[in-house]
Amino acid sequence: PQDEVITTPMTFVATANAILQAGAKVRFVDVEPDTGNIDVDQVAAAINLDTRVVLPVHLYGLMADVDGLADLCHQRSLIMIEDAAHAAEARREGIRPGQRGQAACFSFYATKNLTCGEGGAVATDDPAMADALRRLRSHGLLKEAANRYTEKYQHWDMLELGYKANLSDIQAALLVGQLPRLEAQRQRREELARRYEEAFVELSDVSYPIVPRGADSARHLFTIWVPPARRERTLAELQERGIGIAVNYRAVHLLTYYQRRFGLPRGSFPNAERIGDSTLTLPLYPSMTDDEQQQVIDAVRAVVAGWAPSRNVVAFSGAAG
Repeated sequence: PQDEVITTPMTFVATANAILQAGAKVRFVDVEPDTGNIDVDQVAAAINLDTRVVLPVHLYGLMADVDGLADLCHQRSLIMIEDAAHAAEARREGIRPGQRGQAACFSFYATKNLTCGEGGAVATDDPAMADALRRLRSHGLLKEAANRYTEKYQHWDMLELGYKANLSDIQAALLVGQLPRLEAQRQRREELARRYEEAFVELSDVSYPIVPRGADSARHLFTIWVPPARRERTLAELQERGIGIAVNYRAVHLLTYYQRRFGLPRGSFPNAERIGDSTLTLPLYPSMTDDEQQQVIDAVRAVVAGWAPSRNVVAFSGAAG
């Protein structure tokens, strides 16, 4: 039997890739239709004798239901590792990423709210896991090896096969300088996101993920959901109008590599697939001015107004916020 990790197909490929690179098997489950986050009930139904880990993704900066997932993992003696790449500043019912799981993984990639260009961090309260991670990030060497340039030399040893994945001092310094303004930037992101929501709430064929009561999203990304049959043309027309646009994300199990390896058919995870077929990511960043955002809003409204009625277009019935 192969150890299994339960996760979501509505994520960046790195989430699933890490599971495979660890030698485990990916078991995808569907997501909530109104948030895009992993569905606790679907996780519960997928647990089997080979399940070892549950890996939720805090999509777009909104934390998944970590209380429900942590309780489930405790009942079934499973480990919960959170993919918090989007969610450094997030809270849900007073809980931060990593406070209910055994570990939380953060990203400092160039597009992230807290960034040093590349790299990331893992938070854990498990001393043994922390020691193992320190070794693995630096070739599997004993931690004393890192001091060989600043203290008197002593023989160091390698305990296991590791990686070259340590954050440099320069990168760490860049991160430290951003911490004092992180919450203010999150609040600005929240203002911009709510302005988008207010602008699009009356567009019947446009919806967006909800933020449940008690949750403070990091608002890493703001996405809208449009009818799948309209998505590609809407994407092209917004780009023609000079709007920076992206898709976050297409459902992982439908990508070529995962199709070749696992062959999960379309229809396996209908909520994730609808979101993957419908989603568009709009510009959102703390220094964005109201005038710049209004240009995006006007462009979206203009494109939507130009949609010709068609019996072949089926609106996506996601959340209206």
